[in-house]
Amino acid sequence: MKLIYGGTIVNEGRKFIGSIIIDGDRIEKIIEGKEAPRGIYDETIDATGCFVMPGIIDEHVHFREPGMTEKATIESESRAAAYGGVTTYFEMPNTNPQTTTLEALSDKFSRAKKDSHVNYSFFFGATNSNTDLFKQLDRHKIPGIKLFMGASTGNMLVDRMDSLNTIFKTCADLDLPLMTHCEDTNIINANMRRAIEKYGDDPNIDLHPIIRSEEACWQSSSLAAKLARKYGTHLHIAHVTTAKELNLSQDEPSIPGDKHPFPLITLEAVIAHLYFDSDDYKTKGALIKCNPAVKTRADRDALRKALTDGRITTIGTDHAPHLLSQKQGGCRKAASGMPMVQFSLPTMLELVDDGVLSIERMVELMAHNPARLFNVSERGFIRKGYKADITIVRPDSPWTVTNDTIQSKCKWSPMEGHTYQWQVEATICNGHIIYNKGKFDEAYRGEAVIFRS
Repeated sequence: MKLIYGGTIVNEGRKFIGSIIIDGDRIEKIIEGKEAPRGIYDETIDATGCFVMPGIIDEHVHFREPGMTEKATIESESRAAAYGGVTTYFEMPNTNPQTTTLEALSDKFSRAKKDSHVNYSFFFGATNSNTDLFKQLDRHKIPGIKLFMGASTGNMLVDRMDSLNTIFKTCADLDLPLMTHCEDTNIINANMRRAIEKYGDDPNIDLHPIIRSEEACWQSSSLAAKLARKYGTHLHIAHVTTAKELNLSQDEPSIPGDKHPFPLITLEAVIAHLYFDSDDYKTKGALIKCNPAVKTRADRDALRKALTDGRITTIGTDHAPHLLSQKQGGCRKAASGMPMVQFSLPTMLELVDDGVLSIERMVELMAHNPARLFNVSERGFIRKGYKADITIVRPDSPWTVTNDTIQSKCKWSPMEGHTYQWQVEATICNGHIIYNKGKFDEAYRGEAVIFRS
């Protein structure tokens, strides 16, 4: 058995000093009070001065395997996740091959079983022609379906209305969450043509939010919302970037999740859009280029406000590594995406210090709600009998992001040079201490997540 004692436990809207006893891979007991419980333990962690919370569930990552392993692998990025206090991730389907067949999905699970240091699952990707496969999916193994209603790779861009109707209806019939990337490709392409005509072949990076504009996001996301309401589809709109889109979530709850109802339409915010704004292109350049684009300070501030008023349901990272050489150039040539899974928790804790949200609400958005929304079995909370996925963070412990500290295979980050005041001290996955004060257990492997059990 293991004992964590002396820390401030943050869980289900409360903060209290207490201890957690772990038996095998499960939480055996939660005890309030400063005094450590007596007993014989194989391992103990003194968390005095630290905050103890459920392991972070990152519901939106791109780990690039298979097909783009020069950028990242399941092994390297799950290691980065563990260093960042993330104990579970859901990975996206736009790899090579794309996760749009049952064989490709099975292959990813096999790779993760062999190489993933933390817990895992994979979204199945929708195309214009593969909805017949949805009913063959094991609903206990995947979080849901991912739909690109905007620019993506290969045939994963779905922009035919007949296909969209079929996808939304099928997901509703099967009670599978549908997570969408919403940008209108025709608007983006027209904006890019105008920018090239005016500014040349590779327009400057500060035009990125003009090309991938508010209107491009709104036209696509509002269409998705309309289709969700038509069919009763549980729609989760990924990486919302604009103030205008924040009102798409409905007030009336209709999707149950762990006795906590959600609106039919829920929204995700990601770290890049919560932390950066369009002024940061001046100093960060293409390092913060992502799709949808980082937009205005007003949009960023509106997203931050929505973290606490209920319109944002989850926080993910959209972790998307590229080689640094691929991040050179402007709007057309520089690759879109950034590696953030290692830094999402310290970044959000910085926003806690800034008064943007409480630490209790942060835990709800990064652990409780992803578990509730996707009906994750026995994870996402510190509860007796639940899997012991736990993260311990220490405040007032400054450290600076350097190349040596970056665990992602691409070895760069837009946060390089930034000094955080919070440090991830330990990450416990299924009761196993995988990371502790800079020491990492390379041999440990996580588990496939179970849904809707």
